[in-house]
Amino acid sequence: MKLGVLTVMFGKKPLKEVLGILRPLGLQTVELGAGNYPGNAHCNTKALLASKPKRDALLSLVKGEGLEISALSCHGNCLHPDKAFAKKNIEVQTDTIKLAELLGVKVVIDFSGCPGSDEKSTKPNWVTCAWPPDYLDILDWQWSKKVIPYWTKQAKFAANHGVKIAFEAHPGFVVYNPETLLKLRNACGQNIGANFDPSHFFWQGIEPVAAVRALGKAIFHVHAKDSKVDLVNASVNGVLDTKHYGDELGRSWIFRTVGYGHSLEWWKEFMSMLRLVGYDGAISIEHEDSLMSNMEGLKKAVAFLKETLIFEKRTAITWA
Repeated sequence: MKLGVLTVMFGKKPLKEVLGILRPLGLQTVELGAGNYPGNAHCNTKALLASKPKRDALLSLVKGEGLEISALSCHGNCLHPDKAFAKKNIEVQTDTIKLAELLGVKVVIDFSGCPGSDEKSTKPNWVTCAWPPDYLDILDWQWSKKVIPYWTKQAKFAANHGVKIAFEAHPGFVVYNPETLLKLRNACGQNIGANFDPSHFFWQGIEPVAAVRALGKAIFHVHAKDSKVDLVNASVNGVLDTKHYGDELGRSWIFRTVGYGHSLEWWKEFMSMLRLVGYDGAISIEHEDSLMSNMEGLKKAVAFLKETLIFEKRTAITWA
């Protein structure tokens, strides 16, 4: 495994300065935002596509620090019912796939997106229950008319460019748990898989270690991010929470730096299960802990994860 970081938290600084900040931490990979929700501060997709010298300079800068690019991230909503918004997201994603091929990056990370309830919708409609039956009608329409047709086409496009699409399962989008991710993968092809982020699973009541076992070879990339359920608030209001992330005392859950939501023992079990299912790629830290500064959260995460990752290749079993 290789320890890395999503550089979006340092989006106000140029990449060269960011890499200087990261140098003392002893990381091995960086994940770059290429547009849509993550922004493109460190990876201007249009400019890089148009200029081989700029691509070479980016690769040289990253490799000069002893790093590699684990993935390009363009989390967006390509299925948004606002056609103008969707068009922009699709353009960014398509360009990101093209750029990934030119940079030799094998994984592009995205959200699955969420359509509206019908062709006249202007806002996404995330279906979370099976009754009244209107909701199941919406869900069937979304998957059959929007989700599967679009991602079947895009998965083939990515495969033709030697790139895999890794979805971050996230509530609010049609892929939000292992079952929906595997449903999309089965419908649209093996070039679709997961950017596995346990933080989104914890608060839904999903055990990420079990989810890793279920997804297996469908895991293309992994985020290291924790979350913590507030048992006092959740016991009263449940875990579906629309309060602002800054209302830490009032929310049912918040994102945390790894180790501040779950124990060292849990994270060791998580890493071991990843190896058991054959994943030995990047573990990319995504800092979204509102109780810590970016630097403190990152430093704590790096120190913590160095105790849990399995860095070396396994050796032969000589005792059996």
